[in-house]
Amino acid sequence: MQRPTDNDLLRRSDIRRRFDRAACDFERHDFVHRRAMDGLLERMQPMRLAPDCILDLGAGTGASSRQLAQLFGRRQLISLDLSAGMLRLARRARSRFSRIREVQADAGRLPFAAGSFDLVVANLLLPWIGDPAVLFGEVARVLRRGGAFAFSSLGPDSLLPLRAAWAEVDTGPHVHPFADMHDVGDALLRARLSDPVMDVDRLTVCYRKPADLLRDLTATGGRNCLADRRPGLTGKARFRAAMDALERRFEGDGLAVELELVFGHAWGSGPAAMPGEFLLDPGSIGRLARKP
Repeated sequence: MQRPTDNDLLRRSDIRRRFDRAACDFERHDFVHRRAMDGLLERMQPMRLAPDCILDLGAGTGASSRQLAQLFGRRQLISLDLSAGMLRLARRARSRFSRIREVQADAGRLPFAAGSFDLVVANLLLPWIGDPAVLFGEVARVLRRGGAFAFSSLGPDSLLPLRAAWAEVDTGPHVHPFADMHDVGDALLRARLSDPVMDVDRLTVCYRKPADLLRDLTATGGRNCLADRRPGLTGKARFRAAMDALERRFEGDGLAVELELVFGHAWGSGPAAMPGEFLLDPGSIGRLARKP
């Protein structure tokens, strides 16, 4: 049976190409990813996890995987990413004796058997997933019963000045939509991931000119990959108009761009039952007492 795939909101080929190009400069501009990963690790500490097998989804250049390896010791750890360029750098950066292994694959079609992992982590991957339900379904499938899924994402209040500037120029899509925290929670439950907990943090990044904001977005692969964007290259006149609209929002020393960082975790409930099948935990079966 064919597994579900992501919808057509984003073009995977564009995502792969942009991150391949961004790989070499990524770690010089990935302060948002690092801040989000620090927040994830901080929230995971009270959970007292002891995973044997860990999956790092959207691992990029492997910085998050190395942090997980440092936290959990020499566990089996898979760094998965869509970009071969990112994974090449991840492979070079880790120790030859590390138990981290790189796998190039689509997070919406994970090449692993059901119940393979005790912990799945996805740091800022959701903005690159057209339909979170597809990702959550795959996470629920590969996560063992009682395993943990920890993730971070961006909320809809992120990059509002950039979105507003483009809205002055045309009605086309230029900035990815970011799912609301409540919608994410509903999608987790529909995927049979239990007891979801989420919270929001805010990160404000100050830029002196529009070019600095675009440089950071480009260097971290964060450019338009929407499938229904205007075909062809953005014309110079329209791009200039958008940058002028953005520049009008700069006052004094620059522009404060707010990012809504969403953090969450949920728990695996084991493999889903097939139609007509019932799953029973052997530990829940009591003993039949003998009559004297």
